[in-house]
Amino acid sequence: MSSAAAALRELAEEFWAWREATQPDCYDDLNRVERPDGPLPDWSPEAVAERGRVLAGFTARHRTLDLTAEPVRVRVDGELIGSALARVHWELHLLRDWQRNPGFYLDQALLPVYHHLLRPDAAGEPRARAVAARLAGVPGILAQGRTNLAGHAAAPLAAYTLRLLDTADEALATAVAALAAPLPTALAAELDTASGTARRALTAYRQWLAELLPSCTGPFSPGPEAFRFFLHRVALLPWTVEQLRDMGRREYARAAAAELVLSRHGEPDAPPLLPGIEAQLARQWTDELDVRAFLRKERLVDLPDDLRHYRNLPVPPYLAPLTWLGVQHYTAAGAGRDEDAVRYIPEPRPDLPYFQLAEARDPRVGIVHEGVHAWQLALSARHENPVRRHYYDSAANEGVAFHTEELALLAGLFDEAPASRRFVVNAMRLRALRVEIDLGLALGELTLDEAADRLADLVPMDRRTAWEETAFYAGRPGLGLSYLAGKAQVLDLLTACARRAGTDFSLAAFHERLWREGNVPLALQRWELLGTSDHLDEARRLGGPADGRPGTGTTDT
Repeated sequence: MSSAAAALRELAEEFWAWREATQPDCYDDLNRVERPDGPLPDWSPEAVAERGRVLAGFTARHRTLDLTAEPVRVRVDGELIGSALARVHWELHLLRDWQRNPGFYLDQALLPVYHHLLRPDAAGEPRARAVAARLAGVPGILAQGRTNLAGHAAAPLAAYTLRLLDTADEALATAVAALAAPLPTALAAELDTASGTARRALTAYRQWLAELLPSCTGPFSPGPEAFRFFLHRVALLPWTVEQLRDMGRREYARAAAAELVLSRHGEPDAPPLLPGIEAQLARQWTDELDVRAFLRKERLVDLPDDLRHYRNLPVPPYLAPLTWLGVQHYTAAGAGRDEDAVRYIPEPRPDLPYFQLAEARDPRVGIVHEGVHAWQLALSARHENPVRRHYYDSAANEGVAFHTEELALLAGLFDEAPASRRFVVNAMRLRALRVEIDLGLALGELTLDEAADRLADLVPMDRRTAWEETAFYAGRPGLGLSYLAGKAQVLDLLTACARRAGTDFSLAAFHERLWREGNVPLALQRWELLGTSDHLDEARRLGGPADGRPGTGTTDT
């Protein structure tokens, strides 16, 4: 290993140790970092300033690396660390959730509790003690939020946070009571005391935020210059905003036309709901094995026999009141080989939200997307190169899952289930619309209500899911478009590789590599596989200055 490659490896190790300790918690599951025994989150002004100083140090070291003489695989690793550093800059200095979004502190206060409860072994006494410790830290985190948000909070994000806070204390009380029920009296009392402390802090935070709301005038969108930095410096996408917008419109038209073809003889009858939670669990387990076998038989991807599984479990009573905090998915990504990923599901019933209702009829519609995430994350966790075991941007991961979903559809997985086939195509329509919604929110072109109305009307979908999606993507600019952008990059790479290999091309081998490298942005995978950095070069050209400051570089967004 050369001195430059060794310096990069050392920088990567130090950066990721720091990042995993300081990364903010959020609703999503792909970038979730589990810190079961770590310190409580610290977002005091001093801690924020320290993050900035450490980031500046890492960035300076990264810029001094000369990797021009290194093999492409090493240079790609250098670009990966550059993307990760750019993400921290985006979060800290451009998006500034810590300063603009009151919901950010709800996440930092309660998600450490939620992550403990997601674990299948959450009901034990050690876990309860850890939960009590996290609950005791809630007042301090919310106090930090008051300090940082004053004079900066965005009104739409404050209003949405107040909606969540309306029932947050009651939900927490219900969850903790369920967790405490089987515990020894002394430990149950400790949990109850910590819960009371946290709930009083939530009530006070709600009252403070309600008083602050009339003075909150800041926009919730990051703005075009900052968003351009994210698209091209973090996600490494080679397309302008207008190109992405056109891509979404074309995909929407394609999905809508496909739905018309599938329903040309009338709407397919929806299959009955599975008769109960136990039936759904049994069906999902069988279907997970069948989908893996289908992917192998159809020579799409051959998953190792020892790769962990993706399974459903019923939502436990201590978790059910808090599922609004985050995706109900225990990814166990770091476990890699040994621990199954778990998705918690409710009892089948006709009023379930969009995705859950479809899965209560046919679990395969969830397996071909969420199951793919579980398998891909496990494969990437096994990667021989530790730099590539980490999350960088959702476009790669979501692109792999969205592509596999359509691949399974085309290969015939749902040929005997017309309603499920129709749902998968309708979900393609939803993901196309997410591009428009994401761009509109990020650029300040849509309000939250306008975006939710468009999703509800044009997918169509239930209002609850439409609103939850909109609020989520408003706080995570660039995530909604990642599904389609990532899939487009996968298809571009696939066709280029197939054209180059000719009759020697193996679809299964291509996908096995794609999944293993599933954390690596596709512009970088393209460089490794095809020997061309054209997509990376275009992303750099579009991205403007490396520090995200406005005023230089292209302004075509």
